[in-house]
Amino acid sequence: MQGLYFEDLSVGQSAETTKIVGAADVEAFAAVSGDTNPVHLDEDYARTTPFQGRIAHGMLSAAYISAVLGTKLPGPGAIYLTQSLRFRRPVKIGDPVVTRVTVQALDERRGYVTLATLCQVDGKTVVDGEAVVVAPRRPKDA
Repeated sequence: MQGLYFEDLSVGQSAETTKIVGAADVEAFAAVSGDTNPVHLDEDYARTTPFQGRIAHGMLSAAYISAVLGTKLPGPGAIYLTQSLRFRRPVKIGDPVVTRVTVQALDERRGYVTLATLCQVDGKTVVDGEAVVVAPRRPKDA
């Protein structure tokens, strides 16, 4: 399975997904990552925090960004190099997270693609940042 080649990309091109955060997603992420902070897992504890309830791990939203980069834009074959993240608002269980990546710049010499990364809930930014990936080149014989 091959995603888009570097030559298929253009500035402004974007892709997005929507994922509703479930309690099972948060619990699985805690198990895989080892981040068992009770603000993510214990409703009674989380009610005592400024969030007044359980919130998803910020890095779960970052994983949604990784999923768009690895499956849609550029897609399979892309190699992640860097990612900056700013966590703006909490994501709660049941929130629909819309994740969008948009091509900002193309480095022809190195095959690097710079993308704006964004996660939103109800039109409000929860995470934003920038990613750089290497996109595969189109084979000469294709």
